[in-house]
Amino acid sequence: MLKWRLSDEPVDENESEEFKDPEKRKNTRCSIFLGYTSNQVSSGNREVIRYLCQNKMVDLIVTTCGAIEEDIIKCMADTYVGEFSIPGVELRRKGINRTGNLLIANENYGFFEDWLTPILDHMLDKQKTQNKICSPAKLIKAMGKKIADERSVLYWCWKNKIPIMCPGITDGSVGDMIYLHGFKNPGLIVDVAQDIKTMISTVTWAKKNGMIILGGGIVKHHICNAHLFKSGADFSVFINTGQEFDGSDSGARPDEAVSWGKIKHTATPVKVYCEATIAFPILVAQTFASDNWEPKP
Repeated sequence: MLKWRLSDEPVDENESEEFKDPEKRKNTRCSIFLGYTSNQVSSGNREVIRYLCQNKMVDLIVTTCGAIEEDIIKCMADTYVGEFSIPGVELRRKGINRTGNLLIANENYGFFEDWLTPILDHMLDKQKTQNKICSPAKLIKAMGKKIADERSVLYWCWKNKIPIMCPGITDGSVGDMIYLHGFKNPGLIVDVAQDIKTMISTVTWAKKNGMIILGGGIVKHHICNAHLFKSGADFSVFINTGQEFDGSDSGARPDEAVSWGKIKHTATPVKVYCEATIAFPILVAQTFASDNWEPKP
């Protein structure tokens, strides 16, 4: 996935003149689609993902709502390590939310609402005055620009023009804020369909496609499904603890995706059965962060 260059392939007689140029072919790489669920940002992989985005090592991200809001909230206030066994009733009385063994104060979401509301106001104003409809990716891009914090994944994606897709944008605190925003300033439209066009266009125009997916659910399916339109991905790495016996896409082995045309039948995909905050930092250290990595021109 990282070593491939278009110059490795013979020149197709139907190739455009642009991609017949030897220098252009040498610098054309595999497009890498990174997917991760929100727990990766909450539980330890945020800095690893940020490193990839800061250094332009991935081309497009698909994630869930929690990963968007947690990235921003961590720039505003602290998250604390607690215990999985702390009783929920006790935490509720103290105004503390538990995510696994992590503790997040209710007030953090108040900070987030105050910060996000002006962005929603601006999006609604553009909708009314310029007929420009917001999409999840446009909203996330505006969030990355505003946070202006080098600890943030969203900031580096904004700076390096890496699109972030979030098909489940309302499934979390962002959805709550959009709902609450509608009481005072109703009418905001967030059009998910715009991002499907961006996603599939990015897949189909790429010369070679690679998927790295941490976890499952909507993130895994959204990336894999887009590759139907390219007769499947060329390279695939899944890291999750899901098992195929429950019949879910999350737990499915890569061979199931081959049957749908989401992974090429000539590919050699890999599934790593491991908790991703253990496996992914090791994978990145031995590949992207190794001395063999060549920065993009």
